[in-house]
Parts: sequence; C-alpha cells; structure tokens
Amino acid sequence: MTNYGTIPTSSSPSGSTSASGEYIARAKDRIKAGLGARRPWKLMFDFRSLNFAHGFRDALTRLRYNAAYFRMNYAIIVLLILFLSLLWHPISLIVLIVMLAAWLFLYFLRDEPLVLFGRTVDDRIVLIVLSVVTIVLLFLTSATMNILVALLIAVVVVAVHATLRKTEDLHVDEENAGLMTGPAGSSA
Repeated sequence: MTNYGTIPTSSSPSGSTSASGEYIARAKDRIKAGLGARRPWKLMFDFRSLNFAHGFRDALTRLRYNAAYFRMNYAIIVLLILFLSLLWHPISLIVLIVMLAAWLFLYFLRDEPLVLFGRTVDDRIVLIVLSVVTIVLLFLTSATMNILVALLIAVVVVAVHATLRKTEDLHVDEENAGLMTGPAGSSA
C-alpha cells in the first residue's frame, strides 16, 4: 500500500510532546533566520574601510546606512556589552536571562495570540506588561545605573563604528535596499 498524497502525521503518541517539539523547532528556525541576517565580522572590521567622514551630512549618511546594513551585528554587540556589564551583578544577570526567556516565549516567538483564562490577550498588553515587569525587576536588583551606563557605552561604540566605516564597498541585497536608500531614493 502506498502513501502518496497523504499528509504525514507525528509518530509521537502524546500530542503535547509533539506540539512542544514543534514549537522549539520553530523557535530554532526563527533564531537561525535572525542570526542569518548577521553580516560577516571580517567585513565589519575591515580596517582599510575605516576613515573619517567628510562632513556632518556624510557622517549621518554613513550612520544610517551602516546601522541598517550591520543591524544584527550591532544588536549582538549591544547585548554582549550589556551581558559583560552584568557579570559583576549575578542577580541582575539572572533576572535579565529570565526576562529574556519571557520576552522570547511570550512576545517574539509566538505565532498565535496569547490566551489566559479563556480570553485572548492583545499584543500591546503583553508588550506593556513585559516592559513594566522588566523595568521593575531591574530596578529591584539595584543595577540600574550599571545597565544605563552599559547601554550608553554600547550606543557610543555602535555610533563611532557606523560613522567611521565607509559604505562604498558594501553591497546591498534587494531585501534591504529600502532601508539603506537616501532621502532622494539614491543609495547612500
């Protein structure tokens, strides 16, 4: 007997195990897709492509272009600096990891609306609640100043790199072309 044209079903006897396994597989795929948007570090730190901008307008153009082109790399740098700043505050680091997991599962990796007690919760409510809980918990760990300083350092590092990195040797794919065009529609 052949099975052509049939829809394959899970071989797992319990439906919840299959559903959680499928959820984890989708989460892995989304994380890989997000990391796939990362540009090569070698391209990012090519020292031959670093020089000062010719003026303020050129610096702003470079900043916009590089921020769009290297956005995943810059996000990794910001998170690394934040993580390193919390190494001396283990409680804050644990809170950050727990809240990151909550954000991932309750906001970023969700395909379906969140349902609590039989009621659908709007995404804006989830966003507001997670933001408030994250801020309150980080305030309670008394590492707020440390976190703010780390974020300030990260923004300065990203801004300095983005303004020093030339854009002439960066090739734009069609997907990201809309993010990197100048005000008149010309490539920066």
